[in-house]
Amino acid sequence: MHNFNYHRAADVADASGKLTSLEDPKILAGGMTLLPTLKNRLAAPSDLIDLAAIADLKGVSVEGDEVVVRAMTPHAVVAASAEVQKALPALAQLAGNIGDPAVRHRGTIGGSVANSDPAADYPAGCVGLDATIVTNKRKIAADDFFLGLFETALEEGEVITSVRFKIPTRAHYMKFRHPASGYAVVGVMVAQYGSKARVAVTGAGPCVFRLSEMEAALEKSFAPSSIANIKVSAEQLMGDIHCSAEYRAHLITVYARRAVEAMV
Repeated sequence: MHNFNYHRAADVADASGKLTSLEDPKILAGGMTLLPTLKNRLAAPSDLIDLAAIADLKGVSVEGDEVVVRAMTPHAVVAASAEVQKALPALAQLAGNIGDPAVRHRGTIGGSVANSDPAADYPAGCVGLDATIVTNKRKIAADDFFLGLFETALEEGEVITSVRFKIPTRAHYMKFRHPASGYAVVGVMVAQYGSKARVAVTGAGPCVFRLSEMEAALEKSFAPSSIANIKVSAEQLMGDIHCSAEYRAHLITVYARRAVEAMV
């Protein structure tokens, strides 16, 4: 690990100011990705800005037709929240299956979303559940937030403060879980909003993406049979030692169909 300066931010404004004034700073949320990266000397930030002391960034609430999860809320808190389980059980289910207990009790939604890991679960939850990512400067639709491999729309000095999920008519998340890490080899969030459908996929490409063909089919008839024979192109998907691009394409259809089956 390279040397760095440690800062414990007093509030969001303090964190944002340090982000813009220091040489090469990084935000420290749960640290589930950043700390192993530092230990392996794959990154050498000049400063770490810890958000752990900012109480306003922790907690879950239901506000009208939205579930609001503040940025420093651990996955385990989302999974255990009675409010989330009642209003948006698909989100509680997703959070409860991230990584392992250690990751779920330390990892945060803000850190996961800001990292835009291609195999993370929360990006599929954000896009599938038509979320809005709120920062100290603006609100960003999830559809516009995830730009690519570890790339987001966040600009200099922006700090995620919360994620607002729109409560659907019904939704479900299914994933093919990596047996060691718990990451999604393929994960699919399917949500229905009245006559509209959203299908978001993680684990398969450089970042989360939607499947418009499946959405259109489900809007005509929200049934497993509507998407069971839709073939996903493997051209833009990832292949690795765990799973080929072609097999990931197959899994997307399988897990999207299973998600719909769980809802009907």
